[in-house]
Amino acid sequence: MEKSDKIFGVAGLFDSPDEIITASQKVVGQGYKDFDTNTPYPVHGIEKAMKLKPSKLGFVTLTFGFSGTIIILFFMWWTMAYNYPMVVGGKPFFALPAFTPITFEFTVLLGAVSTFIGMIAAFFNLPKNSHPLHDTNYLKEVSVDKYGVVIEATDSKFDEVGVKSFLENIGAKNIETIYYPQEEKFRIFEPKFLWFLVLIFAITSGSTYFTLNKLMYMIPFNWMDRQPKVIPQAESAFFKDKFGMRMPPAGTVARDFIPYPYMGQLQPAETLQNPLLPTKENLELGQRKFLTFCSPCHGNDAEGKSRLMGQFPAGPSLHTQRAIDFTDGYIYHMITNGGSVMPSYARQITRKERWAIVLYVRALQKSQDASESDIKEVKEFSKNGQ
Repeated sequence: MEKSDKIFGVAGLFDSPDEIITASQKVVGQGYKDFDTNTPYPVHGIEKAMKLKPSKLGFVTLTFGFSGTIIILFFMWWTMAYNYPMVVGGKPFFALPAFTPITFEFTVLLGAVSTFIGMIAAFFNLPKNSHPLHDTNYLKEVSVDKYGVVIEATDSKFDEVGVKSFLENIGAKNIETIYYPQEEKFRIFEPKFLWFLVLIFAITSGSTYFTLNKLMYMIPFNWMDRQPKVIPQAESAFFKDKFGMRMPPAGTVARDFIPYPYMGQLQPAETLQNPLLPTKENLELGQRKFLTFCSPCHGNDAEGKSRLMGQFPAGPSLHTQRAIDFTDGYIYHMITNGGSVMPSYARQITRKERWAIVLYVRALQKSQDASESDIKEVKEFSKNGQ
Protein backbone atom coordinates (compact mmCIF):
# COMPACT_ATOMS: atom_id res chain seq x y z
CA MET A 1 0.00 0.00 0.00
CA GLU A 2 1.44 3.37 -1.00
CA LYS A 3 2.15 5.90 1.71
CA SER A 4 1.24 9.58 1.68
CA ASP A 5 3.32 12.46 3.06
CA LYS A 6 1.02 12.93 6.03
CA ILE A 7 2.50 11.67 9.33
CA PHE A 8 0.32 9.49 11.59
CA GLY A 9 2.87 9.27 14.41
CA VAL A 10 6.20 7.93 15.62
CA ALA A 11 6.48 4.37 17.01
CA GLY A 12 9.10 2.55 19.06
CA LEU A 13 9.52 -1.06 20.29
CA PHE A 14 10.37 -2.53 23.69
CA ASP A 15 11.38 -6.04 24.70
CA SER A 16 9.39 -6.80 27.88
CA PRO A 17 6.11 -6.00 29.70
CA ASP A 18 7.99 -4.13 32.43
CA GLU A 19 9.64 -1.89 29.83
CA ILE A 20 6.32 -1.01 28.13
CA ILE A 21 4.70 -0.13 31.47
CA THR A 22 7.67 2.07 32.44
CA ALA A 23 7.67 3.66 28.98
CA SER A 24 3.93 4.40 29.23
CA GLN A 25 4.45 6.12 32.57
CA LYS A 26 7.25 8.25 31.12
CA VAL A 27 5.14 9.18 28.05
CA VAL A 28 2.36 10.36 30.37
CA GLY A 29 4.87 12.18 32.56
CA GLN A 30 6.22 13.97 29.50
CA GLY A 31 2.75 15.40 28.85
CA TYR A 32 1.73 13.40 25.77
CA LYS A 33 -1.98 12.57 25.57
CA ASP A 34 -2.58 11.21 22.07
CA PHE A 35 -0.67 7.95 22.23
CA ASP A 36 -1.34 4.24 22.34
CA THR A 37 0.43 1.03 23.27
CA ASN A 38 0.36 -2.29 21.40
CA THR A 39 1.16 -5.65 22.99
CA PRO A 40 0.88 -9.26 21.77
CA TYR A 41 -1.37 -10.08 24.75
CA PRO A 42 -3.16 -8.09 27.50
CA VAL A 43 -0.63 -6.67 29.96
CA HIS A 44 -1.89 -6.27 33.51
CA GLY A 45 -1.56 -2.70 34.79
CA ILE A 46 -1.00 -1.06 31.40
CA GLU A 47 -4.23 0.94 31.66
CA LYS A 48 -3.11 2.49 34.96
CA ALA A 49 0.32 3.33 33.53
CA MET A 50 -1.38 5.05 30.58
CA LYS A 51 -3.85 6.77 32.96
CA LEU A 52 -6.76 5.74 30.77
CA LYS A 53 -10.15 7.06 31.81
CA PRO A 54 -13.03 4.59 32.33
CA SER A 55 -14.83 3.72 29.11
CA LYS A 56 -18.07 5.55 28.37
CA LEU A 57 -19.45 2.46 26.69
CA GLY A 58 -21.41 1.60 29.83
CA PHE A 59 -23.46 4.78 29.48
CA VAL A 60 -24.47 3.69 25.97
CA THR A 61 -25.62 0.32 27.32
CA LEU A 62 -27.49 1.93 30.23
CA THR A 63 -29.20 4.55 28.08
CA PHE A 64 -30.40 2.19 25.36
CA GLY A 65 -31.28 -0.52 27.89
CA PHE A 66 -33.63 1.82 29.80
CA SER A 67 -34.94 3.12 26.48
CA GLY A 68 -35.83 -0.47 25.58
CA THR A 69 -37.67 -0.87 28.89
CA ILE A 70 -39.75 2.26 28.30
CA ILE A 71 -40.43 1.47 24.64
CA ILE A 72 -41.61 -2.11 25.19
CA LEU A 73 -43.75 -1.24 28.23
CA PHE A 74 -45.45 1.55 26.29
CA PHE A 75 -45.94 -0.72 23.30
CA MET A 76 -47.52 -3.51 25.37
CA TRP A 77 -49.74 -1.04 27.25
CA TRP A 78 -50.86 0.61 24.03
CA THR A 79 -51.52 -2.74 22.35
CA MET A 80 -53.22 -4.59 25.22
CA ALA A 81 -55.03 -1.76 26.99
CA TYR A 82 -55.78 0.79 24.29
CA ASN A 83 -55.51 -0.42 20.70
CA TYR A 84 -56.80 -3.99 21.15
CA PRO A 85 -57.99 -4.65 24.71
CA MET A 86 -57.89 -8.35 25.60
CA VAL A 87 -60.09 -9.80 28.33
CA VAL A 88 -58.45 -13.00 29.61
CA GLY A 89 -59.48 -14.64 32.87
CA GLY A 90 -60.18 -11.38 34.65
CA LYS A 91 -56.66 -10.06 34.21
CA PRO A 92 -56.25 -6.27 34.15
CA PHE A 93 -55.42 -4.74 30.80
CA PHE A 94 -51.98 -3.66 32.05
CA ALA A 95 -50.77 -6.92 33.63
CA LEU A 96 -47.25 -5.97 34.68
CA PRO A 97 -46.25 -9.46 35.96
CA ALA A 98 -47.09 -10.93 32.56
CA PHE A 99 -45.13 -8.16 30.80
CA THR A 100 -41.99 -8.62 32.93
CA PRO A 101 -40.28 -11.40 30.88
CA ILE A 102 -40.75 -9.53 27.59
CA THR A 103 -39.58 -6.28 29.20
CA PHE A 104 -36.44 -7.99 30.52
CA GLU A 105 -35.66 -9.63 27.17
CA PHE A 106 -36.15 -6.44 25.15
CA THR A 107 -34.06 -4.42 27.63
CA VAL A 108 -31.20 -6.90 27.35
CA LEU A 109 -31.56 -7.11 23.57
CA LEU A 110 -31.48 -3.36 22.97
CA GLY A 111 -28.68 -2.88 25.50
CA ALA A 112 -26.55 -5.63 23.95
CA VAL A 113 -27.11 -4.52 20.35
CA SER A 114 -26.38 -0.87 21.18
CA THR A 115 -23.22 -1.92 23.04
CA PHE A 116 -21.97 -3.88 20.05
CA ILE A 117 -22.78 -1.14 17.53
CA GLY A 118 -21.42 1.60 19.80
CA MET A 119 -18.19 -0.30 20.44
CA ILE A 120 -17.58 -1.22 16.80
CA ALA A 121 -18.83 1.89 15.02
CA ALA A 122 -18.43 4.80 17.47
CA PHE A 123 -15.58 3.90 19.81
CA PHE A 124 -13.35 1.86 17.49
CA ASN A 125 -14.34 3.57 14.21
CA LEU A 126 -14.83 0.22 12.54
CA PRO A 127 -15.09 -1.09 9.93
CA LYS A 128 -11.79 0.61 9.07
CA ASN A 129 -9.45 -1.47 6.91
CA SER A 130 -6.93 1.26 6.06
CA HIS A 131 -5.41 2.05 9.45
CA PRO A 132 -1.90 3.58 9.13
CA LEU A 133 -0.39 0.83 11.31
CA HIS A 134 -1.45 -1.90 8.91
CA ASP A 135 1.39 -3.55 6.94
CA THR A 136 4.09 -1.84 9.02
CA ASN A 137 7.07 -3.58 10.57
CA TYR A 138 6.00 -2.13 13.91
CA LEU A 139 2.64 -3.93 13.87
CA LYS A 140 4.24 -7.19 12.76
CA GLU A 141 6.64 -7.06 15.72
CA VAL A 142 4.04 -6.19 18.38
CA SER A 143 1.78 -8.96 17.05
CA VAL A 144 4.43 -11.58 17.93
CA ASP A 145 6.77 -10.86 20.84
CA LYS A 146 7.46 -7.11 21.06
CA TYR A 147 5.75 -4.22 22.90
CA GLY A 148 5.30 -0.83 21.31
CA VAL A 149 4.34 2.80 21.86
CA VAL A 150 2.92 5.11 19.19
CA ILE A 151 2.77 8.87 19.82
CA GLU A 152 0.35 10.33 17.31
CA ALA A 153 0.83 13.50 15.31
CA THR A 154 -2.47 14.90 16.59
CA ASP A 155 -0.89 15.49 20.01
CA SER A 156 -0.37 19.20 20.74
CA LYS A 157 3.25 18.56 21.81
CA PHE A 158 4.12 16.42 18.81
CA ASP A 159 7.39 17.16 17.04
CA GLU A 160 8.82 14.36 14.92
CA VAL A 161 12.45 15.00 15.84
CA GLY A 162 11.64 15.61 19.50
CA VAL A 163 9.46 12.49 19.79
CA LYS A 164 12.15 10.29 18.22
CA SER A 165 14.73 11.69 20.63
CA PHE A 166 12.38 11.11 23.58
CA LEU A 167 11.67 7.50 22.62
CA GLU A 168 15.36 6.83 22.15
CA ASN A 169 16.09 8.23 25.61
CA ILE A 170 13.55 5.93 27.30
CA GLY A 171 15.03 2.84 25.62
CA ALA A 172 12.87 2.34 22.52
CA LYS A 173 14.24 0.36 19.58
CA ASN A 174 13.47 0.35 15.84
CA ILE A 175 11.98 3.83 16.04
CA GLU A 176 10.11 4.69 12.86
CA THR A 177 7.77 7.33 11.49
CA ILE A 178 4.33 6.02 10.49
CA TYR A 179 2.59 7.69 7.53
CA TYR A 180 -1.04 7.62 6.49
CA PRO A 181 -1.73 5.37 3.48
CA GLN A 182 -2.42 6.92 0.13
CA GLU A 183 -6.14 7.49 -0.18
CA GLU A 184 -7.78 5.33 -2.80
CA LYS A 185 -11.02 6.27 -4.48
CA PHE A 186 -13.34 3.71 -5.98
CA ARG A 187 -16.02 4.80 -8.42
CA ILE A 188 -18.96 2.60 -7.58
CA PHE A 189 -21.22 4.22 -10.15
CA GLU A 190 -19.25 3.05 -13.15
CA PRO A 191 -21.50 1.45 -15.81
CA LYS A 192 -19.89 -1.98 -15.45
CA PHE A 193 -20.52 -1.98 -11.71
CA LEU A 194 -24.15 -0.89 -12.11
CA TRP A 195 -24.73 -3.57 -14.76
CA PHE A 196 -23.26 -6.11 -12.35
CA LEU A 197 -25.75 -5.06 -9.64
CA VAL A 198 -28.63 -5.30 -12.12
CA LEU A 199 -27.48 -8.79 -13.14
CA ILE A 200 -27.24 -9.99 -9.53
CA PHE A 201 -30.70 -8.55 -8.75
CA ALA A 202 -32.24 -10.21 -11.82
CA ILE A 203 -30.68 -13.60 -11.09
CA THR A 204 -31.65 -13.52 -7.40
CA SER A 205 -35.22 -12.32 -8.02
CA GLY A 206 -35.79 -14.67 -10.94
CA SER A 207 -34.49 -17.77 -9.17
CA THR A 208 -36.50 -16.95 -6.04
CA TYR A 209 -39.70 -16.43 -8.02
CA PHE A 210 -39.19 -19.61 -10.05
CA THR A 211 -38.42 -21.71 -6.95
CA LEU A 212 -41.35 -20.53 -4.83
CA ASN A 213 -43.99 -20.13 -7.56
CA LYS A 214 -43.12 -22.77 -10.17
CA LEU A 215 -40.66 -25.40 -8.98
CA MET A 216 -42.54 -26.14 -5.72
CA TYR A 217 -45.64 -27.03 -7.79
CA MET A 218 -43.85 -29.46 -10.12
CA ILE A 219 -43.47 -33.20 -9.61
CA PRO A 220 -41.84 -34.40 -7.35
CA PHE A 221 -41.49 -31.13 -5.41
CA ASN A 222 -45.26 -30.65 -5.02
CA TRP A 223 -45.71 -33.40 -2.41
CA MET A 224 -46.24 -30.80 0.33
CA ASP A 225 -48.97 -29.08 -1.68
CA ARG A 226 -50.72 -32.26 -2.87
CA GLN A 227 -51.06 -34.13 0.40
CA PRO A 228 -53.97 -36.57 0.82
CA LYS A 229 -55.64 -34.58 3.57
CA VAL A 230 -58.91 -32.86 4.36
CA ILE A 231 -58.70 -29.06 4.43
CA PRO A 232 -61.22 -27.25 6.69
CA GLN A 233 -64.19 -25.79 4.81
CA ALA A 234 -63.01 -27.52 1.59
CA GLU A 235 -64.81 -30.07 -0.59
CA SER A 236 -63.73 -33.69 -0.33
CA ALA A 237 -64.10 -36.24 -3.12
CA PHE A 238 -63.68 -39.11 -0.65
CA PHE A 239 -67.14 -38.82 0.92
CA LYS A 240 -70.38 -39.13 -1.00
CA ASP A 241 -71.85 -35.89 0.35
CA LYS A 242 -68.62 -34.02 -0.65
CA PHE A 243 -68.24 -32.56 2.87
CA GLY A 244 -64.70 -32.71 4.18
CA MET A 245 -65.60 -31.72 7.75
CA ARG A 246 -67.53 -34.58 9.32
CA MET A 247 -70.07 -34.51 12.11
CA PRO A 248 -69.27 -36.84 15.02
CA PRO A 249 -71.57 -39.83 15.47
CA ALA A 250 -74.70 -39.21 17.51
CA GLY A 251 -74.06 -39.38 21.24
CA THR A 252 -70.30 -38.98 20.94
CA VAL A 253 -68.62 -37.09 23.78
CA ALA A 254 -65.00 -36.17 24.37
CA ARG A 255 -62.91 -38.31 26.69
CA ASP A 256 -63.38 -37.40 30.38
CA PHE A 257 -66.17 -34.98 29.42
CA ILE A 258 -69.59 -35.19 31.09
CA PRO A 259 -72.24 -33.23 29.13
CA TYR A 260 -74.36 -30.85 31.15
CA PRO A 261 -77.98 -31.81 30.43
CA TYR A 262 -79.57 -28.49 31.44
CA MET A 263 -77.82 -26.09 29.08
CA GLY A 264 -80.17 -23.38 27.81
CA GLN A 265 -82.63 -23.78 30.68
CA LEU A 266 -83.43 -21.03 33.18
CA GLN A 267 -82.77 -23.40 36.04
CA PRO A 268 -81.90 -27.09 36.32
CA ALA A 269 -84.81 -29.49 36.08
CA GLU A 270 -83.51 -31.45 39.07
CA THR A 271 -82.04 -30.48 42.41
CA LEU A 272 -78.26 -30.62 42.09
CA GLN A 273 -76.22 -31.50 45.17
CA ASN A 274 -72.65 -30.31 45.76
CA PRO A 275 -70.46 -33.44 45.77
CA LEU A 276 -67.57 -31.59 47.49
CA LEU A 277 -67.04 -31.17 51.19
CA PRO A 278 -66.05 -27.73 52.59
CA THR A 279 -62.45 -28.77 53.25
CA LYS A 280 -59.55 -26.34 53.32
CA GLU A 281 -58.29 -27.66 49.99
CA ASN A 282 -61.65 -27.22 48.24
CA LEU A 283 -62.22 -23.75 49.72
CA GLU A 284 -58.77 -22.61 48.60
CA LEU A 285 -59.48 -23.95 45.10
CA GLY A 286 -62.80 -22.12 45.04
CA GLN A 287 -61.13 -18.91 46.22
CA ARG A 288 -58.51 -19.03 43.46
CA LYS A 289 -61.08 -19.61 40.74
CA PHE A 290 -63.51 -17.05 42.16
CA LEU A 291 -60.82 -14.34 42.20
CA THR A 292 -59.84 -15.22 38.64
CA PHE A 293 -63.20 -15.54 36.92
CA CYS A 294 -65.87 -14.06 39.22
CA SER A 295 -64.28 -11.10 40.98
CA PRO A 296 -63.86 -8.94 37.83
CA CYS A 297 -67.64 -8.36 37.93
CA HIS A 298 -68.78 -9.37 41.43
CA GLY A 299 -65.77 -7.98 43.34
CA ASN A 300 -63.34 -9.77 45.61
CA ASP A 301 -65.94 -10.02 48.41
CA ALA A 302 -68.94 -10.73 46.11
CA GLU A 303 -70.49 -7.37 47.02
CA GLY A 304 -71.20 -6.46 43.38
CA LYS A 305 -68.31 -3.99 43.06
CA SER A 306 -66.26 -4.72 39.94
CA ARG A 307 -62.58 -4.77 40.89
CA LEU A 308 -61.49 -3.55 37.44
CA MET A 309 -63.05 -0.08 37.71
CA GLY A 310 -65.50 -0.16 34.85
CA GLN A 311 -63.57 -2.44 32.51
CA PHE A 312 -66.11 -5.16 33.41
CA PRO A 313 -69.82 -4.69 34.15
CA ALA A 314 -70.63 -4.71 37.86
CA GLY A 315 -72.42 -7.96 38.74
CA PRO A 316 -75.14 -8.24 41.39
CA SER A 317 -74.20 -8.65 45.02
CA LEU A 318 -74.25 -12.23 46.30
CA HIS A 319 -75.07 -11.05 49.83
CA THR A 320 -78.71 -10.16 49.15
CA GLN A 321 -81.38 -12.36 50.67
CA ARG A 322 -82.31 -13.59 47.21
CA ALA A 323 -78.73 -14.74 46.55
CA ILE A 324 -78.46 -16.33 49.98
CA ASP A 325 -81.65 -18.31 49.23
CA PHE A 326 -80.13 -19.68 46.00
CA THR A 327 -79.56 -23.41 46.13
CA ASP A 328 -76.07 -24.73 45.51
CA GLY A 329 -77.35 -26.34 42.33
CA TYR A 330 -78.72 -23.02 41.03
CA ILE A 331 -75.38 -21.23 41.58
CA TYR A 332 -73.62 -24.11 39.83
CA HIS A 333 -76.17 -23.85 36.99
CA MET A 334 -75.55 -20.12 36.58
CA ILE A 335 -71.79 -20.68 36.35
CA THR A 336 -72.25 -23.48 33.82
CA ASN A 337 -75.10 -22.11 31.74
CA GLY A 338 -74.75 -18.37 32.26
CA GLY A 339 -77.57 -15.91 32.65
CA SER A 340 -78.48 -12.33 31.81
CA VAL A 341 -75.19 -10.65 30.74
CA MET A 342 -73.10 -13.35 32.44
CA PRO A 343 -71.63 -15.82 29.94
CA SER A 344 -71.16 -19.53 30.48
CA TYR A 345 -67.86 -20.52 32.09
CA ALA A 346 -68.22 -24.23 31.30
CA ARG A 347 -65.20 -24.15 28.99
CA GLN A 348 -62.96 -22.18 31.35
CA ILE A 349 -63.79 -23.92 34.64
CA THR A 350 -64.00 -27.65 35.31
CA ARG A 351 -66.91 -29.31 37.13
CA LYS A 352 -64.90 -29.65 40.34
CA GLU A 353 -63.77 -26.03 40.19
CA ARG A 354 -67.37 -24.84 39.71
CA TRP A 355 -68.53 -26.74 42.79
CA ALA A 356 -65.51 -25.37 44.69
CA ILE A 357 -66.61 -21.84 43.73
CA VAL A 358 -70.04 -22.61 45.15
CA LEU A 359 -68.40 -23.60 48.45
CA TYR A 360 -66.40 -20.37 48.49
CA VAL A 361 -69.47 -18.23 47.73
CA ARG A 362 -71.24 -19.86 50.68
CA ALA A 363 -68.20 -19.10 52.85
CA LEU A 364 -68.30 -15.44 51.78
CA GLN A 365 -72.00 -15.25 52.60
CA LYS A 366 -71.43 -16.83 56.00
CA SER A 367 -68.58 -14.42 56.75
CA GLN A 368 -70.83 -11.35 56.36
CA ASP A 369 -74.34 -12.69 56.96
CA ALA A 370 -73.75 -15.31 59.65
CA SER A 371 -76.56 -16.02 62.12
CA GLU A 372 -76.08 -16.69 65.82
CA SER A 373 -76.38 -20.42 65.24
CA ASP A 374 -73.64 -20.22 62.60
CA ILE A 375 -71.31 -18.41 64.99
CA LYS A 376 -72.10 -20.88 67.73
CA GLU A 377 -71.41 -23.76 65.39
CA VAL A 378 -68.01 -22.29 64.42
CA LYS A 379 -67.04 -21.78 68.06
CA GLU A 380 -68.00 -25.34 68.86
CA PHE A 381 -66.07 -26.53 65.84
CA SER A 382 -62.95 -24.63 66.95
CA LYS A 383 -63.33 -25.76 70.56
CA ASN A 384 -63.21 -29.38 69.52
CA GLY A 385 -60.00 -28.72 67.58
CA GLN A 386 -61.49 -29.56 64.23
